[in-house]
Amino acid sequence: MGHQVIIFDFSLIRGLWESRVKKSKERQRKEKERLEKSSLERIKQEWNFILECRKKGIPQSKYLKNGFVNTDEKILDKYGKIPQVHKKRALADEIEKERSKFVFQLSGEQWTEFPGSLKEQTYLKELHVSNTLIQTIPAYIALFQDLRILELPKNQITHLPVEIGMLDNLKARNYGFHYLKSVPPELGDCENLEKLDLSGNLEITELPFELSNLKQVTVVDVSANKFPSIPICVLRMPNLQWLDMSSNNLKDLPQDIDRLDQLQTLLLQKNKLTYLPRALVNMPKLNLLVVSGDDLVEIPTAICESTTGLKFVSLKDSPVETIVCEDTEEIIESEREREQFEKEFMKAYIEDLKERDSAPSYTTKVLFSLQL
Repeated sequence: MGHQVIIFDFSLIRGLWESRVKKSKERQRKEKERLEKSSLERIKQEWNFILECRKKGIPQSKYLKNGFVNTDEKILDKYGKIPQVHKKRALADEIEKERSKFVFQLSGEQWTEFPGSLKEQTYLKELHVSNTLIQTIPAYIALFQDLRILELPKNQITHLPVEIGMLDNLKARNYGFHYLKSVPPELGDCENLEKLDLSGNLEITELPFELSNLKQVTVVDVSANKFPSIPICVLRMPNLQWLDMSSNNLKDLPQDIDRLDQLQTLLLQKNKLTYLPRALVNMPKLNLLVVSGDDLVEIPTAICESTTGLKFVSLKDSPVETIVCEDTEEIIESEREREQFEKEFMKAYIEDLKERDSAPSYTTKVLFSLQL
């Protein structure tokens, strides 16, 4: 028997294969068209375009109109040629514009209360109100749960509402130069607070013990008030680095002041101190101590030794000539202005000390005067 030979017609097989390939390519083309027209692909293209614009520093206003992205490639060509410095400036402007959406600022004596529209802006992260005639903080302040900074200096606020304690995310508060006589214990609930400024109120004599809960505080400024001693709650703030107790009624310092082992700056000028405790020598990070030396009769020798690295500044208070006014409010206002001036002076003086590496560790009798 002979062998059977199977003969294939390759032309038929090739035609069948080419037909299948053609159909497959047609399906791929239609799928591609479908994807290009789909919302998901459109979003992907817009997002890639936005990323490219951001890389080139193109302002958002140039490619985003009324919430719609303009993906015109001419935008990339036009702004791609902008010098790098201009790109950075445009990006910085855009960032500042975005930041301003979350910052509220108010100033001027024409304001006697917060504007009604503020109640709707609960997304704010910063609230800055200064130099107004506003006397009260509205209770709806508790709604501002995203608030990080509450700056209310130089107004006429007479008390703080208990709702203040509900601002859990707050990091910095400034209630300086108001008419406060007390502080609510609820303030101690703001456990993320890092800076507390109650300066220039002239009437505060104590702080509630509940403020001991403020473990993250690094700066406390209670200058220009009537504290007879450093509040116990302040001594229990383990991360405190800056304490300003100037212009109060301090007669002595607590013997356990060295428990503030992170303290770096201690301002005590314009008080009634007659001696300084030796415990100050045991504060390892204390590098600046400012006092008014006229009433001091006892100072630990180690404080004045250059080996400690401590800059000890003893100020001399000169008599201040005050204009005699029949109106008590005018006298108080003059005192506020003087305290504010002296505060700015001390700030500049301290900055100068920090900049001078060769500054002496002991400075005595620095004349400190102001005439109104």
